[in-house]
Amino acid sequence: MAGRPSVTARVLDVLAAFTTDRPRLTLTEISRRSELPLTTTHRLVGELAAWGALERDEDGRYGIGLRLWEVGALAPRSLGLRESAMPFLEDLYEVTRENVQLAVLDGTEVVYVERLSGRAAVNVITRVGMRLPLHATGVGLVLLAHADAELQERVLAAPLRRYTDKTICSADELRRVLADVRRTGVAISDGQIELVALSVAAPVRGASGDVVAALSVVVPATGTNPLAYVPVVRAAARGISRVLGHH
Repeated sequence: MAGRPSVTARVLDVLAAFTTDRPRLTLTEISRRSELPLTTTHRLVGELAAWGALERDEDGRYGIGLRLWEVGALAPRSLGLRESAMPFLEDLYEVTRENVQLAVLDGTEVVYVERLSGRAAVNVITRVGMRLPLHATGVGLVLLAHADAELQERVLAAPLRRYTDKTICSADELRRVLADVRRTGVAISDGQIELVALSVAAPVRGASGDVVAALSVVVPATGTNPLAYVPVVRAAARGISRVLGHH
């Protein structure tokens, strides 16, 4: 039948049914969220579970399996980057005892590839593998500020989602912020995703000098001087850049 989705497309629809806010789903929920017939969903889920891409818990709900996580961990941009960055992330965490995050650009979103956090650190919603929009995060502002002009204009032309009263939702304001990030070499995002948290981020460069990732520390918004964190965040980002071949 013309226009019928391929088996690969249907498998991807099943996997895409799982999200940060819905990591465990019943077979019926997977069918509904993937917009596939229940019989098709049952067959695909069974095959995915047999391979290890999905796992079934005692309540009969399914979640992403360890086999899929193993494959995802082999992504080149994440694998070499994380290995190079980890010593510097650990050092930054030891100095600050706050949330330390590493993220990369993917389309018009930021994807978190590593995060270190302590019990006393301010609560944040981010986790490894999570996606957030570029305009509302410190790492996102760094990556967007150094992205190509076409991507910047695409983000500026689209609606900017509001998370809090402090979220940047104006294209003109976002342009000014991006110019400041390029000028100062750091991004400070105060209460844009959650009012309790403030992020200080810096770019990580590869051998060619292009920005390949962004590093941030997330601290309490109240009573914090973000400028006090700029030197250590910059130093960690420069250290990772040197390991990646940037001089």
